[in-house]
Amino acid sequence: MVFSSVIFLLYFLPVFLCLYFLAGKKYRNWVILLASILFYSWGAPRFVFILLASTWLDFHLVGHMYREKNPMRKKWLLGLSIFLNVGLLAYFKYANFFVDNLNAFLTSIGAGAVPWADVILPIGISFYTFQTLTYSIDVYRGVHRPLEKARDYMLYIIMFPQLIAGPIVRFNEIADQITERQETNAERLMGFYRFCIGLGKKVLIANVLGAKADAIMGMQDFSTLDSTTAWVGILAYTFQIYFDFSGYSDMAIGLGKMMGFRFPENFDNPYVSKSISEFWRRWHMTLGTWMRDYLYIPLGGNQVTVARLYFNLWFVFLISGLWHGAGWNFVAWGAYHGLFLILERLFLNDWLKKMGGFISWFYCFLVSVLGWVVFRIEDIGMAGLYYRKLFSFEFGILDFSDGRFWFIFSCALFFSFFIFFPQGKKIQDKIFFKSYSSRMHVAMWCASMMLFVFSVGALSTADFNPFIYFRF
Repeated sequence: MVFSSVIFLLYFLPVFLCLYFLAGKKYRNWVILLASILFYSWGAPRFVFILLASTWLDFHLVGHMYREKNPMRKKWLLGLSIFLNVGLLAYFKYANFFVDNLNAFLTSIGAGAVPWADVILPIGISFYTFQTLTYSIDVYRGVHRPLEKARDYMLYIIMFPQLIAGPIVRFNEIADQITERQETNAERLMGFYRFCIGLGKKVLIANVLGAKADAIMGMQDFSTLDSTTAWVGILAYTFQIYFDFSGYSDMAIGLGKMMGFRFPENFDNPYVSKSISEFWRRWHMTLGTWMRDYLYIPLGGNQVTVARLYFNLWFVFLISGLWHGAGWNFVAWGAYHGLFLILERLFLNDWLKKMGGFISWFYCFLVSVLGWVVFRIEDIGMAGLYYRKLFSFEFGILDFSDGRFWFIFSCALFFSFFIFFPQGKKIQDKIFFKSYSSRMHVAMWCASMMLFVFSVGALSTADFNPFIYFRF
């Protein structure tokens, strides 16, 4: 089950909210937990038992680690917790990738292939793993006490708003909210508005752009593709992945607010960035801060030699690429972004400052757009051919017959660069982060209901509604 489905919007969510608000305060966490188990079981009925069992085991393992006084035993228990969680991720997400590459190598040298039955990838396992790791590491570091009840830990891990598509909620950010949180009607309404905005971004914008991107970038043969169509395809995908991913994050944040939770923001207008470093401070921010605090800094961060610093940057982005998917194209995408981060530290930042804001923005936007090619096209050879088509300068005539696509594409452009306008940042802050007056509530309620109705209507009549994070 996903948020942008009729069954979630018209059945699961209304029933859940009724039960949640009718339940007494002491029972509301139980309602969320049971609803989350049902939500996850809908899409992964087999893995839910492994998820619950591993979560229960990790809870007791970390609790024992917290009470352990011997420093060496404490480290061993932390290592065991990390091994358990990373081991699950490695098996379910990367075993097929490893065996396929091993068999390709064995075949190339004339040896026999390893017998193997493909492992099914459980939905949301990357987000699940990162959250379990933050729990054990934060408790080990003394950032926060462990939770006292196993059900509260299970709630933190499998809470359905942020389980399958983020944001990545770190334990110390939400621990106190699990056991004690304030819920107000104003916050619930603002959560509903935020959910509807995210739903509109996903259904009304991303899905339309995604259909065009799939039609072009999903072609089996790029030999007949002209440069104009190739650019339309990659630009459509550029805005599809942003509005899809940020839309899901908005829906998760909105659902959390309806229940009194405050999840961290995950996107901050990334396409207005003027460097790749800034882009990664604005794109999937919870992943960036996770990588910084749990991987980059433990590797030494900036407190190392220059050569080691560049290695750390590149290594972190290689891991980030591999986190997104088990494929060489994701590794290449991570290496690509890591390379530009290193180049910016070496000399590009100085050049960009001299060349001015527009050139800096155009450079960053172009680099990020070109990076999405290898992210979207899993076959490296096909991705290379697509790059050649982008720069073959065999221009064709733009096809404006699909008026709906071009209208939505124009909307995507406008909202992606909205804060470039003088009042854009103020309007954005007023909608997302300020308290509302009664008049503002009425306006937002009407706008949100329109977005909700239009989105449900679009879902009811369309047969294209991809969940592009399944492989994450």
